[in-house]
This record gives sequence, structure tokens and C-alpha cells, in this order.
Amino acid sequence: MNTIKVLLQANLENVSVSRGIVSSFLTNEDITVNVFNEIKTIVSEAVTNAIVHGYQNDSTKFVSLDCILNNNVLTLIIKDEGIGINDIEKAKEPLYSSLASEERAGLGFTIMEIFSDSLEIESKIGEGTILTIQKKLK
Repeated sequence: MNTIKVLLQANLENVSVSRGIVSSFLTNEDITVNVFNEIKTIVSEAVTNAIVHGYQNDSTKFVSLDCILNNNVLTLIIKDEGIGINDIEKAKEPLYSSLASEERAGLGFTIMEIFSDSLEIESKIGEGTILTIQKKLK
């Protein structure tokens, strides 16, 4: 088993940093380019959601990213202590965005579900959101 834990300032520039961190974490693993790209996309969507929706772009806050590799299964835990999700089922609907006034596609959770083997969402209003995502590497 191998694990890392990183705190990222809630700044959209750190979305690419989060992808780089997970990419580096998986460098020694024998995985296909397709799986590798799916994982990077999952991380991008999750961290972006935390920054944009959870923290409403408040760069004084931090997003927690845990990566756990155990028996060819990658577990990602992305946590924010932001506003929380009022209706998780609604938030998971394709094209839904809590920021309807902005040009957002509303596909974050849909993409994460498609590319992952499991996606768990825990959220409390005013306390934040925790995503636990698992992806089999082989």
C-alpha cells in the first residue's frame, strides 16, 4: 500500500497541479494511457467542483487530496469544507449546475461516475463535501 495526502489552495490554477500530483503518484504503475487519462480527468473534475462550487472560488480555503494505492485499486478522497451540496441526486444529473448564471456544462459528477469504478458523495450544508472515488488500475 502507498498513500499521499496533499492540501491545495482553492485556486483554479491548482487543478493542473492536482493532476500532476496524481500522475506522479502513478508513474511506476503499469496502466494503460486510457486509464491514466481517465484518472486525471476524475481528479480535475473533483478538484474543480470543490473550488468552484464548494468554496465559490475563495482562494483562502484549501482542498484536501488523498491518494491511496492498494492491490491495483486507486482510492481518491477529495475534501472541501465549503458550502456543501443541498441535493446530491440533483447535482449528479447531467447538465445540472448550481451556477446556472455561469457557462458551466454541469457534467462533473457524470464524468466522474463514468470513469470511476465507484463514487461516494458525502455532504453537509455549511460543512463541506467529501468524494471517495475508486478506480481499478487493471
